[in-house]
Amino acid sequence: MSFSEEVKATLWKLIEEMSSDTGSFTVNPEKDFKRKKKWDFSSVMKFIISMEGKSLKDELLKYFEYSVDHPSNASFNQRRAQIKPEAFEHLFNEFTNHYKGDENLYHGYKLIACDGSDINIARNPNDAETYFVHSRRDKGFNQLHLNAMYDLMGRTYTDAIIQPARLENENKAFCDMVDRYEGNKKTVFIVDRGYECYNNIAHVNEHGMHYVFRAKDVKSTGILSGLRLPDENEFDVVIKIQLTRKCTNEVLNHPEIYKCSHNKEFLDYIDLKERPFYPMEFRVLRFPITKDSYECIITNLPASEFSVNDIKEIYGMRWGIETSFRELKYAIGMTCFHSKKVEYIKQEIWARMLLYNFCEVITTHVTKKKCERKHVYQVNYTIAIHICRYFISKMAEKSPPDVEALISREILPVRPGRHDPRKVNSQKAVSFLYRAA
Repeated sequence: MSFSEEVKATLWKLIEEMSSDTGSFTVNPEKDFKRKKKWDFSSVMKFIISMEGKSLKDELLKYFEYSVDHPSNASFNQRRAQIKPEAFEHLFNEFTNHYKGDENLYHGYKLIACDGSDINIARNPNDAETYFVHSRRDKGFNQLHLNAMYDLMGRTYTDAIIQPARLENENKAFCDMVDRYEGNKKTVFIVDRGYECYNNIAHVNEHGMHYVFRAKDVKSTGILSGLRLPDENEFDVVIKIQLTRKCTNEVLNHPEIYKCSHNKEFLDYIDLKERPFYPMEFRVLRFPITKDSYECIITNLPASEFSVNDIKEIYGMRWGIETSFRELKYAIGMTCFHSKKVEYIKQEIWARMLLYNFCEVITTHVTKKKCERKHVYQVNYTIAIHICRYFISKMAEKSPPDVEALISREILPVRPGRHDPRKVNSQKAVSFLYRAA
């Protein structure tokens, strides 16, 4: 059995295990999926995972090989309505835990990036939690917000939280995902600006792990304002402070020792009676990125193991989660959903993330042919997704393709230094009336 067949067998086994006891995953456990029909629990799960961006009718025709007995749209929607989105979340977590990729480390550390991305869904002005309108002339749009943890070396998503965009709270999502993280203690959480706050740092510290946070420059108002930092363009210093919500004369007269805030959300681990002070120690690095601009990084990685150049490299690797969002949306297809209902859309979001990990687990194990050419080569991930998606379809059951051989043939040159300006478009979902073939 090839590695791709082993991965597929693992995924199917997890679905069958869920099928044997659907009580936790269905809306009405007493009656859902109790009668025999064309759609059983596992077939609905497999179909949703394999769906592309076409219309639902096209997806059904293709999946059931254009049989005249293929199920109708209504029968599928009736069955999917019986499955909670948590069923796909559970399957995602179980599959991901099976392929943690703990061998993919950087200097012995696991690198986890955290970031968020908006997901445009069908317009629905009646959904106050997801609907935005900027002006009277604006039709408005609806969004969900995906918060995700991403293993930069293993190239897989490790955790995620979906929020209505109106209730978006990236810092809370970050803390929740850190708190439930059960991986290697030698893990580094890497985030961009917007996440830098003492509460996020404290949550990482409380679990004995590490972080690399990009922060606003010392000349801006942010987490570094008020700290006693060197009056130099470049530095690497250790800062020791006491966080508190007290505002006594002792605190006010010694800003080099204390950092005070009245905000109750300032730090989850401060209690005015039992724990009024919270000690914190971290490195602050400032280095140039252009002739007249500088970057600031906050980290607790020891200077004895990680130099300034190492920290720069680690933070630069954070871009991997940005490219993963692009692949998740446009190669995997997390811009084309097959429903307007938020619960159904959540099913498909978890299914897309699961499919991403499924494809990446197989792709990273493919042995690429060495090419003595001008460029270093990498696998064409978009083509690899098409191959893996066909591999889990019903059509592949009759004559399974040689997945590893097909993927290894599809390679692209790596061209370092290339960049493309971000193209900002108006917020809108892909219409049901138009779907890419």
